[in-house]
Amino acid sequence: MPCQTSTRRGSGRFHRRICLAAPSRYVLIPPAQVFHPADNLLHALTVDVEDWPQSTLDHSLPITERAVRNTYRLLELFGRHGVRGTFFVLGLLAEKFPRLVADIAAEGHEVASHGYSHRAVFHIGPEGFVDELKRSVQLLEDITGQPVRGYRAPDFSITARSLWALDLLAQHGLQYDSSIFPLKLRRYGIAGFPRGIHRRPNGLVEVPLSTVSWAGRRWPVAGGGYFRLYPYALTRLAVARLQAEGQPAIVYVHPYEVDPAELRELAWPMSFRTRVTQGLNRRFVAGRLGRLLNDFRFGPIADVLRQSVPEHGRQPV
Repeated sequence: MPCQTSTRRGSGRFHRRICLAAPSRYVLIPPAQVFHPADNLLHALTVDVEDWPQSTLDHSLPITERAVRNTYRLLELFGRHGVRGTFFVLGLLAEKFPRLVADIAAEGHEVASHGYSHRAVFHIGPEGFVDELKRSVQLLEDITGQPVRGYRAPDFSITARSLWALDLLAQHGLQYDSSIFPLKLRRYGIAGFPRGIHRRPNGLVEVPLSTVSWAGRRWPVAGGGYFRLYPYALTRLAVARLQAEGQPAIVYVHPYEVDPAELRELAWPMSFRTRVTQGLNRRFVAGRLGRLLNDFRFGPIADVLRQSVPEHGRQPV
């Protein structure tokens, strides 16, 4: 069914065509109105809570106290700005440091699952995926006393070869997933995947990572290495552009990215390329993130979905 043209306008500066129906593979959820940068759109602030050596160098390494200290640094930063976010917590970390998870929840943040071991979804297969999902969700719910509604795959590893994971998430009671980059990159992403928040046929809401279109292609923005690589002015421009489109930005950060000394102090061997790319501009992350929190409104994914998907809050867990 073709898109219909909407005549609604925001401030008079912007208008757009809104897709009211889409192919049966998914249903696009159009914004309630057309936003411009002065409007009060809520963007998603997310944290992937993991320990860099264990998640990146060797999954058999123990989770260290350093990850805890860095997460508290983010909690302090968010507290200073009066914002809450979604913390996708790795099961192994929650198991070793349950007090951290309890403190995250106690400060009003949403706690969601980042899997258990940080092994890629397409490497562990459906059976391993379900085992890790159930284990991590049970851990987090036991610690916080709150239902876990969301999931993000380690290394965004729900790709074209592991889309089966979305059905398994729905089958096991998850309400949303935020694992997919809607463009193909070397290690992850799906070319042509919908950019906006949308509902899958199985009822699961997909919250893709943010991209902007420029010069005929999509570009990843507002998180991780891209947040470190791009100058802040470019990130701000990208988020403002998403806001003008009525699309919430999905911002993500890792606790280790506010720790510029980590790679200098680690004893584990690593390649020069890894040391450079993983350490790039860490010293700027806390300051840039603070500026972003000043310039736009942020909240947890659950609140963003209530803004974008009005019936989301009434769905059973």
